[in-house]
Amino acid sequence: MAAVRVPYEYAVIQAVPRIERGELINVGVLLYCHRHDFLAARTHLDETRLLALDPAADVPAVQGSLDSWEATCLGGGASAGMKLGERFRWLVAPRSTILRASPVHMGLAVDPGAELDRLVGLLVR
Repeated sequence: MAAVRVPYEYAVIQAVPRIERGELINVGVLLYCHRHDFLAARTHLDETRLLALDPAADVPAVQGSLDSWEATCLGGGASAGMKLGERFRWLVAPRSTILRASPVHMGLAVDPGAELDRLVGLLVR
């Protein structure tokens, strides 16, 4: 029997160290698949690229914020009582901070975890 592809939603996590300049780098991907009860963020912060946009960027603070996105996916902190879909919507909501999510995109995949790894390789690394 062939594997069944199911829909998923994803957003690219972007670092915008100087919002007034509008420059950004992709630092992760957030993927939600309702059918597989899957929500995860995979991140990769390229310190050299971040500092090229803003030599004064607080790299440890940015990394700490990225870590909190991953923890939120797992139900950490204020997201403890939220369902996976609620966590995803919370994370992709528009914000004016150094980290933000791109518009949400959709796709089809058999394995959401493998698809997340593929997207990180394609869009971040």
